[in-house]
Amino acid sequence: MKYLINFIEAKDVHKASVYEHLKCTKEEAVLVQYVCRRYVKGVEEVPVLEMLQDNFSSQGYDYLKNLALVKNLLDLGWVIQMSFGQMKAHETSKLELINTSVTPSSSLLRLLEEGSLEIFLPEVKPYTDHLEYLQDQFDMVSLLYKIATFKQGVADNSLSIGRLKNKLTLLTTRIEERVKMTKKPIDVEEFFKEKAFDIKEKRIFLALLKEEYSGGEGQFRDMNTLIELISFDEYEKIKNRALLEDGAKLITEEIIDYEEILNIYGGVSRSFYLQEAVMQRIIHPKKSKKVTKLKLDALVQEQEIFEYLKPTTTLDDVVLHPKTRETLQNVVKQVDKEVFKKLKEWGIKDKRKGIDARIIFYGAAGTGKTMTAVSLAKTLKKPILSFDCSKILSMYVGESEKNVRKIFDDFKELSKKAKVEPILLLNEADQFLSSRSEGAGSSADKMHNQMQNIFLEQIEKFEGILIATTNLLDNIDKAFSRRFNYKIEFKKPRKKQRLRLWQFMLPEKADYEEGFDMLELSKYELTGGQINLVIKNTAYKVAVRKESVFSNSDFLEEIEKELGSSFDGAKSMGFKV
Repeated sequence: MKYLINFIEAKDVHKASVYEHLKCTKEEAVLVQYVCRRYVKGVEEVPVLEMLQDNFSSQGYDYLKNLALVKNLLDLGWVIQMSFGQMKAHETSKLELINTSVTPSSSLLRLLEEGSLEIFLPEVKPYTDHLEYLQDQFDMVSLLYKIATFKQGVADNSLSIGRLKNKLTLLTTRIEERVKMTKKPIDVEEFFKEKAFDIKEKRIFLALLKEEYSGGEGQFRDMNTLIELISFDEYEKIKNRALLEDGAKLITEEIIDYEEILNIYGGVSRSFYLQEAVMQRIIHPKKSKKVTKLKLDALVQEQEIFEYLKPTTTLDDVVLHPKTRETLQNVVKQVDKEVFKKLKEWGIKDKRKGIDARIIFYGAAGTGKTMTAVSLAKTLKKPILSFDCSKILSMYVGESEKNVRKIFDDFKELSKKAKVEPILLLNEADQFLSSRSEGAGSSADKMHNQMQNIFLEQIEKFEGILIATTNLLDNIDKAFSRRFNYKIEFKKPRKKQRLRLWQFMLPEKADYEEGFDMLELSKYELTGGQINLVIKNTAYKVAVRKESVFSNSDFLEEIEKELGSSFDGAKSMGFKV
């Protein structure tokens, strides 16, 4: 007990052996000494008012000016409050401390018993395996959690946030030094380098990994808890939410995923977890890698029905009529948690967190129907599978009815194997959607009607997003029309929209003659697909010239051919801006 006796007997407190470890002012140390003297005499709780009056001789109420000293000692963790309700020092004002009592914290008592609270870490040595490395990283996550709970006011007041942060710095530095000394690659560190994680992404990953190893109750899966681990103030909390929102790197690169669950307060919260393939790579680094989740594009290559479309543009990249854009944004907003909550409360949606939408895109060829479908997939971060409905009869002569059902069965099977929910795009679905024949007697008519009945049945049962494109809406059977909850028209672009299309589609690096006028080109009533075709045909013509300079006359010549053609332009994926 030499350190304790030395401290309470010291006439000049700054000369006591433990003073340098207190990291406080001389006046604060005097108060600590006063509390300790009372403690060894059997007085466990020292009233703050009495402590100030005894140590600061002054006239009137001047002693109250020293309340800040008590507040700081509480923040440092050398004393703790003993008032009713266990108020937290960082949550109370200085004046609220007047009628409370304090007692030495366990940290102070340990300091007075041992003479120091410095952390003595073992000698820095290379890691022998990835488990040894993970143990240090998991200790780091635990420290982050203690700091977070201290800030929230739920931690033991004997803890000092300053000392916790010091421990965090020492441990982080130690991990870095050991990693540098380790010659054998550490799988987790190699994974971090491969993905180019920043420090916050690393800590989110390690917290979820700790949860997997410990088999806990989901302490580190909660979105708010993960954000607390990487944030040191309210502004950072707001900013760091982007790391766990849809579109964040950790989610888009399929490293983590989440489940939306209804909490006890009726709200929807997110519970995060590491993807299975990532878990296997980290937990069993020496095991031969097995693909637990087959990629959708690879599965599509093994069959003949669907085409895998890779989205490269979002809805922001497509020229759309304002009403069309508004309708599509309403579809997109179904993934918003507040919208989902309302729909669930109203009994409109069940527990599925995904979007349920059956959509018809109708309009002239070349107006961007397919491109918009693909762009919608990109916006929703979903893959998209396309089926050309015009091929159904030629592909399956004599078995068309059977194979209409096969389209949907195979789509479900691919989705299940790849563990994703792609969008199903039915291109040129006119023959599926057109009015059925009344009293048809021919075998062809019967087959067509039967095929449509099966199609109607499958649409009724479909879960997810289905988009059908057609040139004409007037011919659609009313039974089908009722099954689609969104019918979106794609009109031919007006002059203003055509000018935008010319501006974005014309080659940026090409040379144009003086006086070149896009406004003149936009006068001609072309669809986006036709403008794209005219530009390509003109480019081929100009490229073979020695002086490859574009002129208005070059484009006008191709426009005349296009408008004079008996064909309605060329089949196009749409247009982007």
